[in-house]
Amino acid sequence: MDVGDIAGLIAAIAFAILAGFLIYPLIRLGRLFDQIADTVRESGDHAIPALDEGVTTVKQINRSLQDVNRISAAASSTADSVGALADLYGSFLGKPVIKAASALYAARLTARSFLSGRRGQASAGTSDGRGHATDPTTTASASSASSTRKGE
Repeated sequence: MDVGDIAGLIAAIAFAILAGFLIYPLIRLGRLFDQIADTVRESGDHAIPALDEGVTTVKQINRSLQDVNRISAAASSTADSVGALADLYGSFLGKPVIKAASALYAARLTARSFLSGRRGQASAGTSDGRGHATDPTTTASASSASSTRKGE
């Protein structure tokens, strides 16, 4: 054996020792990858039921929202119908009732004025038209003041 063979043998032994030291971290790295694969598999097994449950919940919420939409549409339709009914009542019943009330009021005022005018002619100025006695000296000034107020 010459010097070159001994140097080659030493290099081969050094390389084997170096390879032995590098194998240990590689084995640990392989175990780490196995644990990562197991974790991914387990999380996938747990994620699928959770996703299915989430889909079921969303479907139930959508059904509830459809019911709420139907209810709100019915409430809106009812409110529109009530508004239309109120408008109908106001146009068909409200105006004639107001006209009848104003006609009755005018007839009552006319009758009262007519009746008080007869009493005023019979008593010759002792009443002010509402059945109150007046002073004959202030009757002319009170009637002119009331006619002024009516004109305003």
